[in-house]
Amino acid sequence: MDKYIESLQNPLIKQIRSLQQKSRERRKSGLFIVEGIRELIIASQSGYTIQTLLYCKDVISDADLNHLLQQIKQKIERVEIGKQVYEKLAYRSSTEGVLAIIKTQDHDLANFKNKISSTPLLLVAEAPEKPGNIGALLRTADAANLDGVIIANPRTDLYNPNTIRSSVGCIFSMPIATGNTQEIIQFLNQNNIAIYSAILQDSELYTDMDYTKSTAIVVGTEDIGLSQEWRDASKKNIRIPMEGKIDSMNVSVAAGILIFEAKRQRNFK
Repeated sequence: MDKYIESLQNPLIKQIRSLQQKSRERRKSGLFIVEGIRELIIASQSGYTIQTLLYCKDVISDADLNHLLQQIKQKIERVEIGKQVYEKLAYRSSTEGVLAIIKTQDHDLANFKNKISSTPLLLVAEAPEKPGNIGALLRTADAANLDGVIIANPRTDLYNPNTIRSSVGCIFSMPIATGNTQEIIQFLNQNNIAIYSAILQDSELYTDMDYTKSTAIVVGTEDIGLSQEWRDASKKNIRIPMEGKIDSMNVSVAAGILIFEAKRQRNFK
């Protein structure tokens, strides 16, 4: 018999609210919250440990719940919650009746090398702040089946609910590393991965480069771009020609253009 909770004052419910709202609590506990059937399945299949599954029978059918449990294939604590509690916890407008407490994973560069191929194609994003942009970058990387994504000097934690929501599960399936700019440049140089930085100054057309060997495409923020460190470390600065009245575009759009040119050169099909 699964435990049943219908009070918003229950300690577990308060813990979930805290994990949703406070990055400090996520870092301290090593836990975060995931909502939605697809996201939970992808997380489980990507090696994430699901600690507690909460479900609302007023929203999810028995058939869908059983299908989810079969796909997860983990021994987990299961808790049924009342509709009022679920509506308080649900982060998305289109709810599916399930959410879970999941353990975070390590994203150190030291373990990242073992997850990428011998001639990797990587995306590096420096100092992304908006969770929606991080999620969009991860979706673009997943669509192109990149070897991985590295986030330099992150200004928000990966397990922010908005990042998870906007990534639609790609945050779990895509190999991700984080670190400071200096550490990442050192990692790329040590592994002979050429750096192509998206910078307007002293740049060449992105289509004129050769991305068939080990490559890292580096993008910065839309307001200030990349730091001087990336300019100095770059094999080539690359630009996307633009004919409008402004000289910038959304970072995930720019990354997509650059990434898919690299994939085209690698006989992307």
